[in-house]
Amino acid sequence: MTHCILIGAPVDEGQKRAGCLMGPAAYRVAGLARTLSELGHTVEDRGDVAPAAGRGEVCDNPAVHHLPEMIAWTEALGAAAKSAMTAGMPIFLGGDHALSLGTVSGVAAHAAAAQRPLFVLWLDAHSDIHSLMSTRSGNIHGCPVGYLSGRDGFEPMPAFPAPVPGAQICMFGIRSVDPAEHAALSASEIEVNDMRVLDEHGIVAPLRGFLDRVRAADGLLHVSLDVDFLDPSIAPAVGTTVPGGATFREAHLVMEMLHESGLVTSLDLVELNPFLDDRGQTARLMVDLVGSLMGRKVFDRPTRAK
Repeated sequence: MTHCILIGAPVDEGQKRAGCLMGPAAYRVAGLARTLSELGHTVEDRGDVAPAAGRGEVCDNPAVHHLPEMIAWTEALGAAAKSAMTAGMPIFLGGDHALSLGTVSGVAAHAAAAQRPLFVLWLDAHSDIHSLMSTRSGNIHGCPVGYLSGRDGFEPMPAFPAPVPGAQICMFGIRSVDPAEHAALSASEIEVNDMRVLDEHGIVAPLRGFLDRVRAADGLLHVSLDVDFLDPSIAPAVGTTVPGGATFREAHLVMEMLHESGLVTSLDLVELNPFLDDRGQTARLMVDLVGSLMGRKVFDRPTRAK
């Protein structure tokens, strides 16, 4: 049994399409707490994080927008994550992917204090490895991996407390990488399993290899699950759709393997935009995936009404 701590992160400023701020409410309405409870876990909902007012920070890259707000979110979510890690398994309900600047910083601070290595599994169509200086769109939701891996070019954001070495970061489902991100990935030790790799080798072998490394190092494992990891045909509620994503069964297989590993210590659920959803389809699927991560078996799955 796990003590699951739900933390709402209604971050909408990391990109320019409004709606992700409704994500935390959508997960609650879709029955996330009930799903976890039915699986035997205890659930504590700490509500939504409320950041302080921005302090007017500016960036040398004029494309970057909402920087003061994102710095405030990073600080507030970092504190919330660090506190929750001492009490159970935090599940962060987003909110766009810029929230991970804060959630992973708090988790990393906890890991450093516990003297255990932090590993990160990035389930996403995008690598999100830009810095504030390399992004051309100015959307900070494309920067969290750059931040957590210790890239330069993030001033005036707070220094990341304990950068995660590239060899401890694994990406799954990648299929949209721009030239600047490709260069950054090539210069790193980050393991990139794009959809071509998964088409050729399947899910099991590369994921099992990564989980074996986490286990051997006695590491903590943070999982960051972006809606666009999934194919948009099954998960339409995202503003950054990229065709060719994970299927229903591929996504559940990832979650089932993560559960069987017993290694996951924190989780992001990001980029859900309920304004773009079809009668809650994507929110329910994401909750269902969390169910698989937390122990629901294939043969336990309820039959849908016809």
